[in-house]
Amino acid sequence: MPTVVRFLLCFAALAAFSGVMGGALTAHLPDRFFAEGGREMARQAIQMQMWHALAIIGISVLMIQQGCRVLVSVSGCLMAVGTVLFSTGVALTAFWGIHPGPVAPTGGSMLMLAWLILAVGVMRS
Repeated sequence: MPTVVRFLLCFAALAAFSGVMGGALTAHLPDRFFAEGGREMARQAIQMQMWHALAIIGISVLMIQQGCRVLVSVSGCLMAVGTVLFSTGVALTAFWGIHPGPVAPTGGSMLMLAWLILAVGVMRS
């Protein structure tokens, strides 16, 4: 199995693991552990993380079936980085009230770009 596929599958598993853990924390921690409005913000970040973990698994399966095409590989890697940036940026705000500047918006933009690149990569294959 190609290294990029192993990386993406490992990343997806760890993202899903930390998403489940974050979901449990978000559901059970007292309100004092969240910034104002942070619990709902954390839920949204976890939801995005979990959906993208599943999407990265799908991309990995596509890469196994059709080979590691450049645009599909780039899409998967960009999606992984975007997920980390988006989820981390939102979590910092939700739990500690820290606004890390453009981290979350940059991650969100990377996620959108990853989906567009995936569409182009699939159309070209």
